[in-house]
Amino acid sequence: MNLKVLYGSNLKKYLLLLLLCTSIIAIGQNNHRNLSAENWAFKKAADVKWLPAKIPGTVHTDLLANKVIPDPFFGANEKQLQWIENEDWQYQTTFTITKAELNHQNAVLQFDGLDTFAEVFLNGIKILSANNMFRTWEVDVKKVLKVGQNKLQITFASAVKKGKEEAKKLPYTLPGDEKVFTRKAQYHFGWDWGPRFVTAGIYKKVALHFWDNATISNLKTNQDLTDEDLAKVVFMVEINSTSASQYQLKINNKSASISLKKGKNNLSFTYEIANPKLWWPNGLGKAHLYPFEVSLTQNNQIIDSKKLNIGLRTIELVQEKDEIGKSFYFKVNGKPVFMKGANVIPPDSFLPRVTDSVYQSIVKNAIDANMNMLRVWGGGVYAEDVFYEECDQKGILVWQDFMFACAMYPGDAAFLVNVKQEVIDNVSRLQNHPSLALWCGNNENDEGWHNWGWQKQYNYSEADSTKIWKDYQKLFHELIPQTLDSLLPKSENRYWPSSPSIGWGRKESLLSGDAHYWGVWWGMEPFEMYQKKVGRFMSEYGFQGMPDVKTFQAFAKSDELNFDSEAVKNHQKHPTGYKTINEYMARDYQVPESFEDYIYVSQLLQAEGMKMAIEAHRTDRKCMGTLFWQLNDCWPVTSWSSVDYYGRWKAFQYQAKRSFEKVLISVKEKENQYDIMIINDDFKSFDARFDVQLFDFTGELLWDAVAAVVIPENSALIHLAIPKKDFGGFDLKNAVLAVSFNSKDKSANSLYYFVKPKDLQLTKPNIQIIKLDELTYEISSDVLAKNVFLFSEEVTFFSNNYFDILPGQKVQIKLSKPISSINAKSLFDTLR
Repeated sequence: MNLKVLYGSNLKKYLLLLLLCTSIIAIGQNNHRNLSAENWAFKKAADVKWLPAKIPGTVHTDLLANKVIPDPFFGANEKQLQWIENEDWQYQTTFTITKAELNHQNAVLQFDGLDTFAEVFLNGIKILSANNMFRTWEVDVKKVLKVGQNKLQITFASAVKKGKEEAKKLPYTLPGDEKVFTRKAQYHFGWDWGPRFVTAGIYKKVALHFWDNATISNLKTNQDLTDEDLAKVVFMVEINSTSASQYQLKINNKSASISLKKGKNNLSFTYEIANPKLWWPNGLGKAHLYPFEVSLTQNNQIIDSKKLNIGLRTIELVQEKDEIGKSFYFKVNGKPVFMKGANVIPPDSFLPRVTDSVYQSIVKNAIDANMNMLRVWGGGVYAEDVFYEECDQKGILVWQDFMFACAMYPGDAAFLVNVKQEVIDNVSRLQNHPSLALWCGNNENDEGWHNWGWQKQYNYSEADSTKIWKDYQKLFHELIPQTLDSLLPKSENRYWPSSPSIGWGRKESLLSGDAHYWGVWWGMEPFEMYQKKVGRFMSEYGFQGMPDVKTFQAFAKSDELNFDSEAVKNHQKHPTGYKTINEYMARDYQVPESFEDYIYVSQLLQAEGMKMAIEAHRTDRKCMGTLFWQLNDCWPVTSWSSVDYYGRWKAFQYQAKRSFEKVLISVKEKENQYDIMIINDDFKSFDARFDVQLFDFTGELLWDAVAAVVIPENSALIHLAIPKKDFGGFDLKNAVLAVSFNSKDKSANSLYYFVKPKDLQLTKPNIQIIKLDELTYEISSDVLAKNVFLFSEEVTFFSNNYFDILPGQKVQIKLSKPISSINAKSLFDTLR
């Protein structure tokens, strides 16, 4: 069947109406009944008393709701709640089935997520043994259901005990301990930014699917964009039919007659779109989506229907040998695109608490900070549909890890079969999203094996090492890529076995593949090392910053806001985290005495270090991507995040917004000169007037230069070199270099300081805050005000924060909500 349609202005309203419908939604005669809404109860397996439960949920959140345990996130409560992971737990509900429901030809019980080792009984009959929280479990229950009351019972075995039982079967210990034997979110077992809460429960929806005659069981697409005037979209539709029969298949406003055989039917249809509009990443064009509805009808009655949005685009991962090694970059619609973004972890330790709005806010934070890519990290979970839908709509590309991280995994047949189905389930769910840029096998497993000393640590024999590495290759170089080959068209099959490809301690890591550089932080190397350690694609690097004092107040009492309190200690999961922050802070800043000032300066430290890293990556065009660690948190904690658990932006997130601007000015100090660079990520060149001015901190102009320049498209070039001798007669501890340019539709500015913040000769600023209207304020100062931090006791969001103000400059900021007052502090206020 060849379906043709011309998208024109007459369909604009239709497109806008359906634009937000980005997930595949089943409708029609097929009936889905949500069992999550029934009355559920739970208990510890050995107990008698049942307590009310909420589905989706976890045992921890149910215990909290019933006031059996205190808030797991408060203080050091985490430590006293570890008993939960060693228990088995039971859940049950009853529900009524009508005769009409049972008269359907098919009844399938579907669990979207069971965490993790679950034995499921329906009316006393065992119907399922589940062992993977990442899989969708479907069971034919037509013969087990009955008219009237039905009873559904689920027993969850302790994942910790199950994992340890499996570990004992091997003659050696695998790095990662018991968690690697459980197909469960690895961060639940604790990480250096997250608590240990090994959850159990029905953490996603439970539903009964009743259907007759036929159902659309899968839908995937492929695109042919070789003709820029006519796009061809191939729909591959899988239909399950109870008998051989005739149907109509309709794709939007075009239809065709089809003959189905009994059982599974795989059909292919081509749909043509004239004058196609392409889907572009954020900042490079509109993320245009075409809405589609695929319907199966018989005798003018809809049997089943699915909706999806399609973005027309091509994505290539380019790896070509060059003079220094091998490139690693993405082409979108034939254009090389520099990737700017961050790594994303699960937004909560207790996943059912994550609402759609939380995922939407993660994507919004990325958009607001000028990002175009997010990496879904492999130690968490495959995100919910809404996350990918938001990325589709907003133009955020997704680097998608499979859920393996920082460990080695078993290679027995049962484990591999389980993983294969996990891959099938999640790739089938996510493959139609235009935002999906890359599938990655794991996070740091390869690096760990070759660089972290595991062989010596675990005293492996040569035979042990050979077996473990062969199991690794079997999983990440055979099973996963081969499964992807069977699921994805060649144009959409972009797979990278492990991130990074080579460990950060080896020179080769900067010459090819992607790189995780942790010489800063883990290696205690200075921030300046970021300028030397630039790889082809920087997919991890980072530095910790403490969250806002309000976040500390959410988990600690007022008399516990100090580094000696157990609450504050427990909300820092890196073993030397606070010590590391303090050592770096002493290098660059005067270390404050008060706890609140320390929080503030720790954020400035993080922001300044990450500014240096991002600018190093963006100014070196052998590098084509920078994804910092990490965007978000799973609980209130001191971590590498730029946005804390409650959605509060740290100074780093504001700096990321500035550092990820499409056009960026960067000043580089060389031995004898200062290089002024302009980075332009746009696909258009432009002319600009270039102004460079040297001021002292009172605003006196000491030196200036003006130039007319042409900024080429997609470039990072030096446009001006200033000899150091030009500034030889000035006190550079009391000076700032202001660089700016303006063109017809673009502008940028940057401030460069010649010494570390602790050596700046700051004076007390008189910061003026003038209200222009309910949501607009103007900030100014009589002298240089460094790192102005605006805050309020009331809830609002500042469009800009932690910024510098030159004398006489007026900075306008917007608020998300009106407030009665605004407070301000600057770096000067922290000086002793």
